[in-house]
Amino acid sequence: MFVIRLFRQNPIPFAHPHTPSNRCFCYSKLRDHYAFESPPSLSPKPPPPELKPRQNKPLKPRYKPPSSLDLADKKPKHSDLPFDFQYSYTETSLSVRPIGLREPKFSPFGPGRLDRKWTGVCAPAVDPKVSSLESTEDPKLEEKRRVMWENIQGEPLTGAERKTLVETCQKKKTKRQINLGRDGLTHNMLNDIYNHWKHAEAVRIKCLGVPTVDMKNVCTQLEEKTFGKIIHRHGGFLVLYRGRNYNPKKRPFIPLMLWRPHEPVYPRLIKTTIDGLSINETKEMRKKGLAVPALTRLAKNGYYGSLVPMVRDAFLSCELVRIDCQGLEKSDYKKIGCKLRVMVVSLMPLCNYS
Repeated sequence: MFVIRLFRQNPIPFAHPHTPSNRCFCYSKLRDHYAFESPPSLSPKPPPPELKPRQNKPLKPRYKPPSSLDLADKKPKHSDLPFDFQYSYTETSLSVRPIGLREPKFSPFGPGRLDRKWTGVCAPAVDPKVSSLESTEDPKLEEKRRVMWENIQGEPLTGAERKTLVETCQKKKTKRQINLGRDGLTHNMLNDIYNHWKHAEAVRIKCLGVPTVDMKNVCTQLEEKTFGKIIHRHGGFLVLYRGRNYNPKKRPFIPLMLWRPHEPVYPRLIKTTIDGLSINETKEMRKKGLAVPALTRLAKNGYYGSLVPMVRDAFLSCELVRIDCQGLEKSDYKKIGCKLRVMVVSLMPLCNYS
């Protein structure tokens, strides 16, 4: 007790271990007998390391979206694909000629990007030596397309290979998918399909909207324009196979459309007077059509693959069929009506659309 009180009354100043003049018995005893080390806070701090001057990295250039004006002076690229370039390959009918254009014939590829001339509707694949674009298509293109398809596909798939490819394209296996919507098979979608084929032999395509009324046309256009083969179809889901001899490094050049061209002016879908009927008879027929209960109601961006069989069966018991299209865009039910008129019966203008 006395020693403790003495230390409290006369505290011994703490001295640095490297100063012999101020060295005390208390510190030497702790250091010699108990290997005492002073805490880091009391030990002298080493000098901070010299910081190297930071080299300023060059700033990245600001993002500049691509413009057709930047490509105007460059040499146009050439594409050897043996078919006409259109915005949509499933929503335009070559049998129906437009009666006018809504804008001048500005190419959607941009000025100077493609050696094919734009007619306002498409860029036709004609012989470069032809002076007029209104001439017929090169007769060698069809044979060239068939030979190219056979060379890429190679030997047909076996049943086991087909089943394996279809399994790898299911939703539970992969999330890779291409959506084919109300515009149909667009030109830029061809480039998306080739990008998917870099990583997989087959790609899953989901079809919704107006093109599903005629799924046969969708499948035909996909095979003709991509040179692939559809190996599975379930409703609006397709599996497109690229072929045994497909080489991503030798893929054809597909110029991208920078904007969507305006739709041409086509003839009216519904005529004022139906062929074979007078004006009064046509009005009476349309009034009866409005009183007919709707056969079905079409949902927006739905699957309409069963619409044509339904209309055909309804015509067996009734001369008028009404389809409720109130949830669709105006341009959509016009396209559906045009498809039904061609696919169901030639007297389709008798039908009314609400």
